[in-house]
Amino acid sequence: MRRPRMKAEGAGYYHCMSRIIERRAILGEAEKETLLRLMRELAGFGGLEVLTYCFMSNHFHILVHVPERRDVTDEEFLRRVAFIRRGGELKALGRELRARRQRGQAQAAEALKARFTYRMYDLSEFFKALKQRFSQAYNARVERCGPLWEQRFKSLLVERAESALLTVAAYIELNAVRGGCVGDPKDYRYSGYGEALGGGREAREGLRRVLEAARGRRFAWGQAKCAYRQRLYVQGQQRGLSPEGRPIRPGFTAEQVRAVLEAGGRLPMHEVLRCRVRYFSDGLALGGREFVEGVFARYRGHFGPRRHSGARPMRCGEWGALCTLRDLRLAPVSRV
Repeated sequence: MRRPRMKAEGAGYYHCMSRIIERRAILGEAEKETLLRLMRELAGFGGLEVLTYCFMSNHFHILVHVPERRDVTDEEFLRRVAFIRRGGELKALGRELRARRQRGQAQAAEALKARFTYRMYDLSEFFKALKQRFSQAYNARVERCGPLWEQRFKSLLVERAESALLTVAAYIELNAVRGGCVGDPKDYRYSGYGEALGGGREAREGLRRVLEAARGRRFAWGQAKCAYRQRLYVQGQQRGLSPEGRPIRPGFTAEQVRAVLEAGGRLPMHEVLRCRVRYFSDGLALGGREFVEGVFARYRGHFGPRRHSGARPMRCGEWGALCTLRDLRLAPVSRV
């Protein structure tokens, strides 16, 4: 029996990822467009905020903010449902809801809404629907059947603090650079940063919200664009630019990374985010010591009686005060 997923009390930030079964590289442009459309529709329905994302050929990363659950008015309810139901079905739902209100059947009206609202403001319901709907669309198009994704999605509970939230966002944006798809994250279409610089309104709003959440003040898009790019270059795009605007040093070889790690060295932040970091997918919770200890106390029953504390320092990199809930011993940082 699997344990319940670790979630925040009330609103929370999560880095979530899922991989195609057997790591098959089936996500081409058409599939990524479908995944993007479904992600936006289901986030709009559920009231979730996608802050940034990256779709690769066999997996995806999404940084999402789940607000605290609240009641929705009938008008907002119908606006939300319009993301996933259209045409006659949506009109019929609206007519039935209004008819129940007019008849004074408040309880019946709320019961009708509850058929949908239980899926709102819920991380698990969002990803369940996203993966199921994509699987159905893909299987129908290529005439296949059976599961498409490996296991259930992974989630990392992320502290709102700048050191945690912006570090995870940068790691997600640099996926395409680590994978050798592009030299500059702005050139990768299927990422929050790439979409935002291409004019995507929702992607721009997501990156602006990352900065506002992390730094505690408002940003116009022009300010957010500059601040976010500076953050990416500090943590990932170092060593200057070529005349064409591409990083002179786009990455690190396996031998370079292995030599540093085997010598007991700690990779600086701009180098470690070029690597595959298991803390961001398997660490369960990430943030400062106080934040991680709070998550540990809330989920104490998930751990054995000999475990007396929750926060574990992150190894193999210069992470500052960041900790995770799991002490990953097997290759927490690797080249691939």
